[in-house]
Amino acid sequence: MNKSPLHKIHSASGARLLPDGEARALLTYGDVPGEYAAASTGWVVLDETDRGALSVTGADASSFLHSLLANEVRNLPVGHSIPNLLLDPKGKVRFILELTRADENELRISTEAGEAALLSQALDMYLFSEDVVLAETTEQHAPITIAGPDAGEQLTKLCKEPLPEQGGARLSIDDIDVFASPAARAGLSAWTLDAGAEHAEALWGALVEEGARPIGRIALDSLRAEACVGQAGEDIDDTLYPQEARLETAFSLDKGCYIGQEVVAKIDTYGGLNKRLCPLKVDRDDPIPRGTRLFREDPDTGEWRDLGVSTTWAYSFAQDSGVVLAYIKRKHQEPGTTFRIADGPAQATLLESPEHDD
Repeated sequence: MNKSPLHKIHSASGARLLPDGEARALLTYGDVPGEYAAASTGWVVLDETDRGALSVTGADASSFLHSLLANEVRNLPVGHSIPNLLLDPKGKVRFILELTRADENELRISTEAGEAALLSQALDMYLFSEDVVLAETTEQHAPITIAGPDAGEQLTKLCKEPLPEQGGARLSIDDIDVFASPAARAGLSAWTLDAGAEHAEALWGALVEEGARPIGRIALDSLRAEACVGQAGEDIDDTLYPQEARLETAFSLDKGCYIGQEVVAKIDTYGGLNKRLCPLKVDRDDPIPRGTRLFREDPDTGEWRDLGVSTTWAYSFAQDSGVVLAYIKRKHQEPGTTFRIADGPAQATLLESPEHDD
């Protein structure tokens, strides 16, 4: 796994960090409510420099990826980024990624931490005589993301020029060459900035000096639980269909064939999802372990039915209580529905699921 080039800065600033080798290692800079408030009303800066990266080049790069990945590739304009998926033949999620077109014959893939080599192996299995070169570029990849309602305005001030109305652009921030692309994080509008590992410390320093507040995973988990945004490896794994995990922005129903496309289209046409990721308010503040089962009493038989499983717990400042993300079985997803947590007596009540672009 790629160790963050910002680790020394975080340590020197007194941040709480997970041990080396853990993804999303920055927990907090010490004021979780302040980080949450800054993300909700101003702007924050996220360390995503542990993400992996691949470069896909060659005359057939676009057509090769277009035939495999679940979202648009061939018609993606230069400088534009898009969330994307590699599914298995049964339509279930193998890899969640962000795809950017660098030029006509080069596409860049940003992966979850530690997954670049695995994704390269998975893509290579489909590579035969095509003019395509797969190269891992994790060591040069160091994305830093700014998010919040003021993020775009502050980025405009920093680079002293208007941001593109669509897609990404090369910008200069304190004489640092940065590729900036619009994104979304935890239900917030965002911009991902990549100046490479060599300039990551300088870019982070420039953003913080301008007023961006560093945010760790504790506050970010609170925001994404409220927004019902799943996290790969925590809420999303290879047992799930993309619709179950609310990944609708990461696949296309119109682009034609790709791995798992028939299953995805059939679910869209006929329904039949057995479960779906949902946010629930918990009636106490104690953390709920991942994998905790949720039950409802059958009004006809009096038996307690296992109808859900939790994946994320976070304290919600908006709800002033704990919130869990959980996969809830169909016919039991109406907001206001109450579940018993494990053996009780704690309860969880379904919340409305916000609409967003994550």
